[in-house]
Amino acid sequence: MTGRDLAHAALEAAKAKAKERSTSPGRRRPATGGGQSPRRRRWSGPGADARDPQPLGRLVSRLMSDRGWNESVTSARVFAQWARLVGEDVAEHAQPIALKDGELTVRASSTAWATQLRLLQGKLLHKIAAGVGNGVVKRMRIQGPTAPSWRKGPRHVPGRGPRDTYG
Repeated sequence: MTGRDLAHAALEAAKAKAKERSTSPGRRRPATGGGQSPRRRRWSGPGADARDPQPLGRLVSRLMSDRGWNESVTSARVFAQWARLVGEDVAEHAQPIALKDGELTVRASSTAWATQLRLLQGKLLHKIAAGVGNGVVKRMRIQGPTAPSWRKGPRHVPGRGPRDTYG
């Protein structure tokens, strides 16, 4: 049997089956129940429905909670709004480095500013909590400026500085 014969036999079988159901092949039976197809959606009506348009903020917050992004988004808010949270004068001399397990690491521009930040730590924690929420930043670790390092690469000799220039 060739492909043409198989197709002709399949068409004849479909016609015979349609004759049993009293419809022509390729057409669906009319839906029962008010003339609407069972697949067609009905209007939501005057009340609130899940299909109604939602505010963007609600959708984004639902997406963040479903994906588990709440913690990373709140920590990103601390970094993005740092100047607004702590004030311009403090932000000019201190920058956040890391936020891990509620501990915010801040690097000061000088040792004097590091000491000043340690004294202002309680007030800064209250300002940050008011801006981004309680429990996001529980404690602060304040670091002074880093000293220049002689270590430049994966291999090094223990000790102080390069040997050939300190003679």
